[in-house]
Amino acid sequence: MFFYLSKIFWLFAHPLNMTGILLFVGLILLFLQWTRLAAAAFSVAFVVVALSTWTSLGALMLHPLEDRFARPDPVPERIDGIIVLGGGFEGAVNLARGGYELNSSGDRFVETAILARRYRQVPVVVSGGTGTMVLEGEGDADTAPRLLNALGIEKSRLVLENRSRNTDENARFSRDLVDPQPGQTWLLVTSAFHMPRSVLLFEKAGFDVVPWPADYRTAGIETPGLAQDNAIDSLENTTVAIREWIGLLAYRLTGRTDRLLP
Repeated sequence: MFFYLSKIFWLFAHPLNMTGILLFVGLILLFLQWTRLAAAAFSVAFVVVALSTWTSLGALMLHPLEDRFARPDPVPERIDGIIVLGGGFEGAVNLARGGYELNSSGDRFVETAILARRYRQVPVVVSGGTGTMVLEGEGDADTAPRLLNALGIEKSRLVLENRSRNTDENARFSRDLVDPQPGQTWLLVTSAFHMPRSVLLFEKAGFDVVPWPADYRTAGIETPGLAQDNAIDSLENTTVAIREWIGLLAYRLTGRTDRLLP
């Protein structure tokens, strides 16, 4: 139920969807000659677009998430395994074409391949099923072997978890699959903005991991004011940031995590 409710809620909370809904409501109000309410709806729609696209709001919201964890220094001499969370592939395209097309979070899998070549004897867990309600797509755990094999990672090293639909299930299903033991060192690879929520959920699942963030979306030096990136990237940053902060809050309020940030 939580999975479906979260997807439905995000349909309305997404900045572009919210803008479209406000414009539609404004047109209806204008047709009914409720001009003041229509003007208010149009004004809010403009503010949402302006803040999301033409300001550094998204980058500033991402800073505390991306800066929460750094890669370990020094790098561990030995580890027991690598876990990469899904979300880096174009599932619908790969289902239709059979390739391994990456999306904006594809750095997760590039970094995983680099780590797998550095630590050549450890298993690589790929956790990610199909997290959509409407569109059909191939789960990341089903696509990843094609890419990782092409990059020289042996299929025998891959441990595939293709049932999870969200981060909570990533953590629980990965734990059940590999049965981590006390004292082991597992590297967790995911997007830097997604790492705080991931660490919280892996801790809740009883799976101690060492964060290895990838896929940074900001330079970390953006300042308040006009956007310091192109409009499309600024909009994506705002969208990602809002979704992630809502996710952190929702997981905390529903008891899936013990605190808002690790």
